[in-house]
This record gives sequence, structure tokens and C-alpha cells, in this order.
Amino acid sequence: MKLYLCTVLQTLSLDMSNHKPKAESRSDEAEAPDGGWGWVLVAALFVSTSLVFGLMRSLGIFFVEFVQYFEESAQAISWISSTGLAAQQFFSPLGAALCNAYDARVVVMAGGLLAGLGLILASQATCLVHLYLTMGVISGLGWGLVFTPMVATVMANFTRRRTLALGLAFSSVGLSSFAFNPLFQFLVEMYAWRGALLILGGLSLNIVPCGALIRPQRCSKAPEKVDSEGGSSCAVMLRRVSSYLELPLLFERPYLTYASAITLLNVGYFVPYFHLVAHSRQVGFSEYQAAFVMSAAGATDILGRVVSGWFSDLGHFRLIHLLSLWTTLAGVFIMLLPVSSLSASYTALMVISLLYGFCSGALTSLAFAVVPLIVGVERMMGALGLLQLIESIGGLLGTPLSGLLKDVTGNYISSFVIAGSFLILSTLTMATLPHYFSCTDPPPPQRHSPNDKDKSLHSELEQINSLSNDMSDGGAQ
Repeated sequence: MKLYLCTVLQTLSLDMSNHKPKAESRSDEAEAPDGGWGWVLVAALFVSTSLVFGLMRSLGIFFVEFVQYFEESAQAISWISSTGLAAQQFFSPLGAALCNAYDARVVVMAGGLLAGLGLILASQATCLVHLYLTMGVISGLGWGLVFTPMVATVMANFTRRRTLALGLAFSSVGLSSFAFNPLFQFLVEMYAWRGALLILGGLSLNIVPCGALIRPQRCSKAPEKVDSEGGSSCAVMLRRVSSYLELPLLFERPYLTYASAITLLNVGYFVPYFHLVAHSRQVGFSEYQAAFVMSAAGATDILGRVVSGWFSDLGHFRLIHLLSLWTTLAGVFIMLLPVSSLSASYTALMVISLLYGFCSGALTSLAFAVVPLIVGVERMMGALGLLQLIESIGGLLGTPLSGLLKDVTGNYISSFVIAGSFLILSTLTMATLPHYFSCTDPPPPQRHSPNDKDKSLHSELEQINSLSNDMSDGGAQ
């Protein structure tokens, strides 16, 4: 009887052990190939990102035009770009959830249509409210449906070269900033701000073919997990929505800490891109000199993203430590930007802008590459969406706060100093992450699934099997 029991246990153990490698092999196949079609998606992300954040960074050219045309304060005009940024981040969880439920290709293509439509409608605006709704809400919704799904799709196709792939794709932001600022200035002079926005709306429609390059696939197995559970239809729907959005992450301290740090970073990160042109013109530089400052910062931004991605993938330092370094340096250089207003030196402004551009580009890809190290690759899509939602608070308040400080003080000195201090505070918040001072990354938490019960049963069977063998050996002696 004991021999028969041992044989049965060994057979069950062998069947389960044979089943486990198959599941693992399927997981490994789905895991990043570090090449192939992934590089096509990098190119698609390159173009779409330039038409989202590259365009968003260059909207400072329209800032002065809106102030003059609508005769409103700098704070009121700042809400246009701030609303667009906040909407992009606020609707990112919606984009992630739709990708988990349906198809990332359709979601990104729909986002491209909305992004272009918002700018086209903005060209016909007659008051600031129209700009808030078109450039802010409609285009922001489109950007939210584009950015997070595209980033998550690229990250899912790479493992060892993930940071480099993101760095190369995000380098388009700096490249487009370098090209868009003088281009937008030219378009405004040739066609006024209405004609320029109409052209930008047409350019944004190029996001649609970028989304079409995504291969149709379901990005999550959450529905299978939820549908297998019992309960009322309402409860099942709530569990399904929670699974799509990865809401349990909001109860995990490492993720909340990191999201808080990125939110603080977001308060000051975009301030130079929205107000540096206006600051340069206030100091006394010409329109094209002011636009070229942002173009030069965009050039070093490209270099920073590529160099940071290449160096990070070497593995000499932890990504969170490199992110902290670049964030701190970017904050310091933001605070030093107003030095040009004291010395009226265009050279000083240019040098500091170049250094800021490099550091701001270097930290961007790292901010996303750290996410799977904290939550795991399985929950990456939802985690990126929630991260964008949480940090939208910083994006919503950052530029209006700097505009308010300008209205109160009459210059942008306090605006840049406060903005830089938020980046340094972000670094201090990252330092409170668990295992921050460790030299190695802790293993990311795994999604709990019903298969865990099978693994637990498999472990128990192995223990029983081992115990039975020991008893058999003892009986033989």
C-alpha cells in the first residue's frame, strides 16, 4: 500500500513538473525578444512621442501670441498647456484599461484621431474656454490614449535593451523640440496662430498609422481570471475593471512612494518648456534667439536620452540611483536658468539650457524603465496608466503656479527656483523606497493567480514524496 501511494505521488509530481516548464516556456516566448518587430514599434513610438510631448513642449511659442490676442494674464494662458498635459496623464489609465480589455492598435489609432481633431478645432477658438476644451481636453484625451499603450507595447518587446529602446524612442522629443520651435515660430508669422494650429492638427494625424503598426493581440489575461470567479454580474464587472486598471497597486507602498516622487518631479519638469521662451524675451532677447534656446536644449535632450539608455543597460548602477542623479542635476539647472536675467548673458542662458536639456532627457526613459522593477512586467500596462494619472496632479499645478509667481513678482526668477526645488524633493522621496540603498534590485512582486495554488500543491506533493522516500529507505535498512 505504501509503495502504491509513493508511485501515485511520484506520477502526480511528474505530471505537474512537466506542465510547469511548458507554462514557463510560453511565458518566456511572450517575454521580450530584444529585436525583430520590436524595433519597428520603437520607430512608431519615436514618431508618436514627437507628436505628443515634442509638440507639447513647443507650445510655448503660442504662449505669447495667446497673451496678446486674448489679453489675459500669464496664469490664465498657462492653464491651456497645463490642462492638455493633465488630461493626457489623467486619461492614461483609460488607455491602459482599454488596451487590457480590447486591442492596443485600435486604442492608439483612436487617440491619434482625437489629438489631431482637438488642435484643428482649437484653430477656430474665440475664447480661452474653447482652447481649454480643444487643446486641453480633446487633444489631451487623444494623447492619453496614445502614449501609455505605445510605451507599454515597446517595453513588453524588450528585456535587456529596454532602457536603450526607450531612450532611442524618446530621443524624438528632443529632436522635435529642436525642429518644432523655429518651425512653429515660422508658421505663426506666416499663417498666424490659427493657421499654425490647423497645420499642427494635420501633423498629429500621423499618429494613426503609427498605431496601425501594433500587432493585434490581447495585452492582459485579467478577464480569464475575473470570469472564473463567482458572484453577481455587478461584482464581476467591478472586479474586471479593477483588474484592467490594476487598482490593487494603490495599496502597495513601493508603488505609491514612486508615484509620489514622479508627481513631484512633474510639477517642475515642464516649467522651462512652457516659460523659458517668454522668460528669454522678457530679458531682452529676440524671438528667434528665445526659440533657439529651446531648440538647443532639445538637441542635448536627444543626447541625454540615448547616452542614459546605453549607460543604464550596462548594469553598472541601479536604475533608481541613476534616476535620482539625473533628477537632482535637472533640478539644480532649472534653478540656475534665471541667472541670465541677472547678467543679461545669452551665453550663460544657453549653457545652462544645454545642461538642463541633457539631464531632463537622461531621466525620462529611466522614469518608465523603473516601473517594471517595482511592480513586475505583468502589471506594467496598468501601472504606467495609474502613474500617469497620479502625476497629472503635478502637471496640472506646475505651470499655472509658475505663471502665478510671474504675475506676482513680475519676472520668472521665483518660478524657476520653485520648479527646481520640486525636482530635488522628488529625489528625496525616492530615497524612502524600500531597499533604495541596496546595491541590487529586489525581486518585483508577482501577480497572485489561481496557478499559485497549483504551485503550492506541487510543493506539498514534493515534500510528501520526499518523506515517503525517506520512510521507504528507512524500512529497507
